[in-house]
Amino acid sequence: MWNAIPLRNLILNAVSKRQGVILDTDLVTLVQRADKNSSLDRINKELMRLEIEGIIHVSQITKTKRRVEIIKDKQLVTIAED
Repeated sequence: MWNAIPLRNLILNAVSKRQGVILDTDLVTLVQRADKNSSLDRINKELMRLEIEGIIHVSQITKTKRRVEIIKDKQLVTIAED
């Protein structure tokens, strides 16, 4: 099933709404509300792609919690301001 908004954009919008920093559990909840077909596996794969591209940074807080933050870049600052 196709979604009108790509998963990558859902993730970036969710993080930017939280001033560029969010816990992975909160991110998964927000993304799955917007797109019921988003599995944890798909979200993790997209997070990996975004991190490889240098758009976000994911760091481990505890064994089960991760912090997702947008890397401050001219292009990304405009996304966060919308």
